Amino acid sequence: MDPDFRGDSDHHDGTSDATPGGYIEQRRPGELGFSVFLTLASLFLLYNAYGISGFKALSSPGSVPMATTLVMAVSAFIVTLRTSRLSKVAHETLSKDILPVMVILFIGFLVIFGLLLKPLGFVLTAALFLIVAIKVLARKGWGYTLTVALGSLVVIWIVFRVVFTVLLPAGILPEAEFIQFFRNLMSGGAS
Repeated sequence: MDPDFRGDSDHHDGTSDATPGGYIEQRRPGELGFSVFLTLASLFLLYNAYGISGFKALSSPGSVPMATTLVMAVSAFIVTLRTSRLSKVAHETLSKDILPVMVILFIGFLVIFGLLLKPLGFVLTAALFLIVAIKVLARKGWGYTLTVALGSLVVIWIVFRVVFTVLLPAGILPEAEFIQFFRNLMSGGAS
């Protein structure tokens, strides 16, 4: 691929413009903000690493975490300085090319999924998430949406809960009773 090729004007031709370094001598929208965030996050982690045992000796429990996070903080600060000196790419916007509305929407869906997981349980939360996500992404009728979402959920539930016996948050659905009912059916009849 030609290193100067950046795809069509919308960057949605199926190729990647994520070449190492991105645009030469230019920064993309959000790049400076992200590098500042990484610098601040690294400094926060360095502070927490210092809180393990302080800096008393090279053999203290916090010395390796402090060294690691110090390297992270210094590296992130250098990246932030270099990025701040670059001019912005003129034809890109954060909302169109970097973080479109659909990505923000699904970040919100995942946050809601995480918040509802404990009170509603895995089955109901995953059902809601899959139904909404498939409806938004596929833009098809309710029959298709419910068939695909609930069919996928049944397969996921059987694989993780029944086959691998992974404990998933139960929530308000009497999941243990369902499992016992199916075990009784398989062993010769439900009681």
